[in-house]
Amino acid sequence: MDGREIRLKRLMGSGRSVVIAIDHGLFDGPIEAMEDLPATAAKINPVVDAVLLAPGMLRHCFPVFADQKRPLAVVRLNWNTVYCFHWKYTQAHSVEAYGVEDALREGMDIALVSLTLQTGSEDRDAANVEIFSRLTNQAHRLGIPVIGEYFPTRHGELSPEQLHESVLAGSRIVAELGADSIKTFNTCRFAEVVRACPVPVLGLGAEKLPTPKAALELAASEVAAGAAGVVFGRNAIQVENPFAFQAALCDVVRKGAQADEAVRKYNIG
Repeated sequence: MDGREIRLKRLMGSGRSVVIAIDHGLFDGPIEAMEDLPATAAKINPVVDAVLLAPGMLRHCFPVFADQKRPLAVVRLNWNTVYCFHWKYTQAHSVEAYGVEDALREGMDIALVSLTLQTGSEDRDAANVEIFSRLTNQAHRLGIPVIGEYFPTRHGELSPEQLHESVLAGSRIVAELGADSIKTFNTCRFAEVVRACPVPVLGLGAEKLPTPKAALELAASEVAAGAAGVVFGRNAIQVENPFAFQAALCDVVRKGAQADEAVRKYNIG
């Protein structure tokens, strides 16, 4: 078993994975509950499987990765204008933000590389694929697994059916390009997305939901559709008790607990 397989086995060790995302500052700057990233990292319960963050933040958040039984460090390697909602970019232009070797020296365990297609430009789509493929191949040569993220262009303007069709095609393309796992949106027929991918699919938490129960219900629905886990950010951090919520999330994702049951057990009403 090589290093890539070992890291993947750790990520999916329980059969389903819980990843906490705190990389929002890479596109949004400081947001609520993530103004001080080291303090944000201190809100991460070590029972989760991994933490997604930007490469420049690894050194500032090292305590969360210091213990022997620690979450894995998932590092986002490319920067894409598709995430800069507040600047209203429209072309979904991706660039390499950090080299694989540089991120590995910083302490990366797993790479995350995003891909956006249907940008309105064939040249832009092809350039985005080129960046995705280059970073993925470099990571694999160094024994680093890659979570491939498919993020549709102008996703907020799409109907549920349009979002589903984009995610269905895009996720399979990301898998075909070599990703070891997929991170993408829950859709109106998410089970079809999962069945169409030969690698594990992780469902997003996406926008902040009104209650912890609603967020746990989303996680339960993604797992019921066949997801191999979830990647939650705002819904796992912008809550009254992040430690308790993340423990509840692990119960729902790994053990199949009901949202109501987890809310009562961890008193996160």
